[in-house]
Amino acid sequence: MLDRLAELPFWQAFLALFASAMVRSTGTYWLGHGAIASWRRYRGSHGDLTARAEDLLRRLGPVAVTLSYLTVGVQTAIHLTAGVMRMPLRWYVPAAVLGSVIWAVLYATVGLAVAQAWLAAEAGSWWGIAVVAAAVLAVAAWLLARSHARSSAASSSSAPEHDPDVRATSV
Repeated sequence: MLDRLAELPFWQAFLALFASAMVRSTGTYWLGHGAIASWRRYRGSHGDLTARAEDLLRRLGPVAVTLSYLTVGVQTAIHLTAGVMRMPLRWYVPAAVLGSVIWAVLYATVGLAVAQAWLAAEAGSWWGIAVVAAAVLAVAAWLLARSHARSSAASSSSAPEHDPDVRATSV
């Protein structure tokens, strides 16, 4: 499937990816919109994920919908939660269109290139193996930097506050 998509001209690949993103996200929205009883069961089994989605939607509104297209693992929860929370369509649809456009552009360019490299690596191509290795290293570096930033933020927030009664002395 990916190899056939990669062979298409950019605009055709983009349109196919855009359509699939819109169908999936708006379908998930409408499932959430009409399934309150099922939501309670889903929320019970996915409490942390749905709590994060609700928090993001309350804080960011439609921006959370747009940004969800850049995530893995929370995208469905955000669209389902947007439906359950009855986000107005005048906000949801433009956010979903913008997110679908961003996702389709990224996937039609970088995503398909990585998929082609993966397929080439599976076929034994050294170039394919090198590209896949570089992508894995880039993701690992990003995760490490993110983890380090979080631990630095946590340690700095637990540092004692400045005491105005303590005066600095010079030696």
